Amino acid sequence: MEFNVADLFESVASEIPEREALAFNRADGTIERRTYAELDERANRLANALADSGVGPGDHIGLQLYNGQEYIEGMIAAFKLRAVPINVNYRYVASELAYLFADADIKAVLSEEDLSDRVDDIVDALPLLDTVLYVGDRYEAALAAASPDRPDVGTRSGDDRYLLYTGGTTGMPKGVMWRQEDWYFAALGGREGQHPTDIAPKAVKGSSLPRRLPLCPLMHGSAQWVVWQTFLAGGTVVLSTDRRFEAAAALDLIANESVSLVMVVGDAVARPIGDALDSEPARWDLSGLKVFSSGGAVLTSAVSDRIQVHVPHLRINNTFGASETGGQGRMIKGSDAEGSPRLATDGTTMVVDDNFVAIEPGSGEIGKLARRGHIPLGYYKDEKKTAVTFPEVDGVRWSVPGDLAQVDYDGSIILLGRGSASINTGGEKVFPEEVEGVLKSHEAIFDAYVVGVPDELYGQRVTAVVQYRTGVEPPQDDEIVTHCRTQLSGYKVPRLWVAVEELQRLPTGKADYRWAQDVVKASVG
Repeated sequence: MEFNVADLFESVASEIPEREALAFNRADGTIERRTYAELDERANRLANALADSGVGPGDHIGLQLYNGQEYIEGMIAAFKLRAVPINVNYRYVASELAYLFADADIKAVLSEEDLSDRVDDIVDALPLLDTVLYVGDRYEAALAAASPDRPDVGTRSGDDRYLLYTGGTTGMPKGVMWRQEDWYFAALGGREGQHPTDIAPKAVKGSSLPRRLPLCPLMHGSAQWVVWQTFLAGGTVVLSTDRRFEAAAALDLIANESVSLVMVVGDAVARPIGDALDSEPARWDLSGLKVFSSGGAVLTSAVSDRIQVHVPHLRINNTFGASETGGQGRMIKGSDAEGSPRLATDGTTMVVDDNFVAIEPGSGEIGKLARRGHIPLGYYKDEKKTAVTFPEVDGVRWSVPGDLAQVDYDGSIILLGRGSASINTGGEKVFPEEVEGVLKSHEAIFDAYVVGVPDELYGQRVTAVVQYRTGVEPPQDDEIVTHCRTQLSGYKVPRLWVAVEELQRLPTGKADYRWAQDVVKASVG
């Protein structure tokens, strides 16, 4: 047995068949539940139905799905077949889907009935795509007609693939290729020295079984990682199938299902939760909630502190990582209030110069955040980008997604942001996330983006796109400038302000800087 997630899931399911694996809400407000045995059987049936249609080891299965049991079943079924599930953004229009389906070599797709027109528009142009299964009656009929037995695909391996498409904030989506063993150790809680046969017994003996709720789309890597961490620990995944995020509804689910850990994607989700708690502080019993975790986007101290006021016992895990690295560590609490946030990590992550020599602590030198050890194989079908992001230096492979950083005297890593998003103003570099954190600490500002716009004198001008709080009198620009100058050097303070009713974010919850640039261009002409 190797570190193959299908094998690991089946070993856990065999040991605790009657334990609750999944709980999810229905449109009528009821909660539906699946035991490990039930979820395992439904995934077996789906795997066998897909196999009957010609899907086999190495084939790619697109998951163009909203949050629901079918997404989770699709991932498990794909891994059971030694096939590869592909996360597909359900907001993509036909042209975007055509690119992704072709780039990812998708052979089969699980989709939603209300997205069928987009798939129908492109299917004839994709000769490799030969199986489309829509969730609903046809999906359930396919499962009912298929064998409930675990599929026989030979010996699974830790070399079997996990492929995560990431769009980031610029460029076309790229598929990050992982060996499952590396994925397990980098993102699913693996510890060196473990053996695959250790996983199921540990899940059986769990004294405090986790009940975890990912409050973001399952097409987001962080949500998938939480799901698999929970299954391999023998816990319960609690899933919201609501199409639109409502903080009050999420808190209802957290309280009613005694969720022990909730995972969000930064301030975009955490801030409305804080607002709801401020509005109705006595409405929810959150005594069972132990951990509030964020990944994939910035969670500022100003927001997390507001939540902790209402849930004093709560542990805030402000995690840092990327599709190309897995989890790299946790932000040091409160560090963003002093400027750039700081990261506490282990020996696999370091800040290096262009020659991959470690940056000296306290030197003030800016380097690249890099990770070695359990890292991806590269980008799918893109050797050029793979060579840049996953270089091999003196026999050691590195993952270098593009984040810039410094190392303080105490060894903590000062995060400066993604180099491609940095602003060059008068020869000085400004990192948007640092300025955004300061802006969002102002009581009148709900959310903010910072971008650079062309400037004849300075090259680029620091510009803020802000969303003010509802019911609050918008402050004057000079008031915000004064606020920023207490925490930022003068060259980092925005020179131009654009107010919008609502900031647009990517479906994953990450900042949409391309949209912000368009807003600024439309505003200033």
